[in-house]
Amino acid sequence: MNPADFALWVYLSRTPLLWLTLTLIVYALVDSASQRLHRHPLANPVLHSMWIIGAILAWTHTAYSVYFDGAQFIHFLLGPATVALAVPLYENRAIVARALPPMLAALFAGSIIACVSAILVAKWLGTPKAVLISLAPKSVTAGVAMAISQSMGGDPALTAVMVISTGILGAILVTPLMDFLRIRDYRARGFAAGLAAHGIGTARAFQVNPVAGTFAGVAIGLNALLTSIIAPIVIKWLIH
Repeated sequence: MNPADFALWVYLSRTPLLWLTLTLIVYALVDSASQRLHRHPLANPVLHSMWIIGAILAWTHTAYSVYFDGAQFIHFLLGPATVALAVPLYENRAIVARALPPMLAALFAGSIIACVSAILVAKWLGTPKAVLISLAPKSVTAGVAMAISQSMGGDPALTAVMVISTGILGAILVTPLMDFLRIRDYRARGFAAGLAAHGIGTARAFQVNPVAGTFAGVAIGLNALLTSIIAPIVIKWLIH
């Protein structure tokens, strides 16, 4: 990068719209590539957008705080996007109501296993206490997970990393895993994706089938509510 280009970059990097525009362009390109690859699980737009933007930030020596000043509008839209999940839920309310009993059974089983298994495995590996607490709510949407972690003495930033990692891994594995297990019911597939992989899994479910996306959205809300109740109990029981 010559001095003139560097000076131009320094000027542009101080403009908040630069990082917002860059984020949208990167995601649009990656999502287009994902479409051309027929939504292959490994072509997850969130995963590849993250490492591409991270590489750009590292290459340009841009602090995350500077990037977030520009991209925070996208962060703000997470709230309205979550609320918007009520639209497909309302449109498919009859299907959801008929599946309520098995959903509740899956909810309790999935929430408890996700929390307990993560702590037990990490504890067996000798993970420090603060990390165990941060890991417990990993399958819940980020805002709720960070609040649970902070209230119990964990590290909210570490919890956010765990949540995103869990969501990406779940979104990649859910389709091939369900195919391997020969689970064809999109209600079950979607609910499992939302329960284990929160928002990123729900986005993947909507790419596959609208009914799957609807049930994934239901799972996000129910799992957030239940985990906020059981996570403190599990943490005190297994850690403290």
